[in-house]
Amino acid sequence: MVIETDNEENPRKGGLRTMPFIIVNESFERLSSYGLEPNMIIYLMTFYQMSAATGTSILGIWTALSNGLAILGAIIADSYLGRFKVVAIGSFSTLTTYMAREFNFLLQQGMIILWLTAMIPQLKSSPCSQFQHVCNGATSVQLAVLFSSFGFISLGAGFIRPCSIIFGVDQLAKKENPDNQRLIDSYFNWYYASIGISTILAVTVVIYIQDRYGWQVGFGIPVILMFLSVSMFLIGSPLYIKVKAKESLFIGLLQAVVAAFRKRNTSLPLTDCDDCYHRPHESELLMPSNDFRSLNRACMIQDPQRDLNPDGSASNSWSLCSVEQVESLKALLRVLPMWSTGIMIFLTSRQFSFSVLQAKTMDRHILPQFEIPAASFSVFLVIAMTIWIIFYDLVLVPLLSKYTGRPRGLSPVIRMGIGLIVSCMSMGLSAITESIRRQRAIQEGHEDDPSALVNMSAMWLVPQYIVLGVAQGAHSVGHIEFFYSLLPKSMSSIASAMSTIGTAVSCLAASILVSGVDWLSSTGGKTSWLSSNINRGHLDYYFWLLTLLCSVNFLYFLLVCRFYEPGNDGIGRLSNEVEEKECDYRLLH
Repeated sequence: MVIETDNEENPRKGGLRTMPFIIVNESFERLSSYGLEPNMIIYLMTFYQMSAATGTSILGIWTALSNGLAILGAIIADSYLGRFKVVAIGSFSTLTTYMAREFNFLLQQGMIILWLTAMIPQLKSSPCSQFQHVCNGATSVQLAVLFSSFGFISLGAGFIRPCSIIFGVDQLAKKENPDNQRLIDSYFNWYYASIGISTILAVTVVIYIQDRYGWQVGFGIPVILMFLSVSMFLIGSPLYIKVKAKESLFIGLLQAVVAAFRKRNTSLPLTDCDDCYHRPHESELLMPSNDFRSLNRACMIQDPQRDLNPDGSASNSWSLCSVEQVESLKALLRVLPMWSTGIMIFLTSRQFSFSVLQAKTMDRHILPQFEIPAASFSVFLVIAMTIWIIFYDLVLVPLLSKYTGRPRGLSPVIRMGIGLIVSCMSMGLSAITESIRRQRAIQEGHEDDPSALVNMSAMWLVPQYIVLGVAQGAHSVGHIEFFYSLLPKSMSSIASAMSTIGTAVSCLAASILVSGVDWLSSTGGKTSWLSSNINRGHLDYYFWLLTLLCSVNFLYFLLVCRFYEPGNDGIGRLSNEVEEKECDYRLLH
């Protein structure tokens, strides 16, 4: 499916001079949003009297919403508003309503509202002291303010993230420039480097400010960063090439589903013929493939006079699709089983809220006068993942390629399998560490005091973060390469979107799992495994459960691998009839 776009032709627009505005916009957005998430479980438990399980479930839904809305942002940008307007709206939505009103947007909450919950005592409940047996929970109004801020921050992130990177490509995509591809490659390197730096700064500097100077300052910093993000993006507006919205690949796939459903009672032709199916004049696909044959109804012509315009195009694209659209939908269905195997490793990475509670009870000093914030330990995961990717690319690939004969050393499927196995090890290590921590807490008489400091270094938590970082580094790169290998280039946007959708689904699944475990383990008046008092609960049992689920998921992965034909790194291929066409692609991260 070819996506055509029109843009403002002006030789004095676009180019490298626009890159600082775009990269700074995305970097500050990441820095501000990632600086809010890790410590949020402490804020919810302290000022909204939420249990650890409830707070973790809510944060999981919040993250799922942020990633799920990225798909909506991509569709709106492609089909309706264009990328510039969508990034601008997203930035305003994330920041606040007062600036957005100038553009007639009814976006009322965002980071400023979240910051106000820390500034205004009436917007949150009072902290509960350890001497109180019954604490007053948050009111409906207080929760409404909190959740609305979460919602609009998610809306802003969903609009900015899928469009920001490809908006930068729009500024450099000049075919007459012989250095065009080199500039785009350089742009990607700088873009992802800026995201990596932003993530590290968010989980270290911003988190430290929250711990050291309190929530009022800690939430105020992201507001300032988001204000700078909006300002930088708008300052560069006169320099931008603004691609007009035309057609979305996501909409094309949805049209194929709707058209096939509408014709579900229509009989397919007994013999294939060139005139039975709709295809554009430039398409080389004459007929659809035989797998998922029921979908072929979507491109089947029933009445040429009714279904086709005089120029041969479909009179109603929601009733008649092209063969290429149908084949694209089939290609997506083929990769779904392998995509589903990655949900579990995404789910294991969403357990940081409980790890923060663990670290809060442990000795986090690395110097007599300095201790690592509890929410900053995830930086070890980021560092480990980065080191692994660099080590694999620079050291292991040259060595392994000599023995395997593959240019990337190991096939994407093998790297995904390694990532899944190592993630099982990470969860097992987490369970062992928590079992030791809990036993020491009980021996020291802290069973009824969850805020007491256990005589155990928080550095015990570092190995599980490092192992999980290696697992994610091995799996995520193999995951992306798998989809790019299996899908044609015309579906590159879908290939990159699979990771975002996987994160959204896994966060939702994690919320359901936490709620289910909390409910089941507390039946009969027993203490929940996921009790807010982790010294009385059994967080180690929960980690062992995740280890078991990871092991079952690996067996499922081995089963799924049997359904993909070998050849080309063990990956099945689309029909050779599908021409790999160049098109712009969106990396949804």
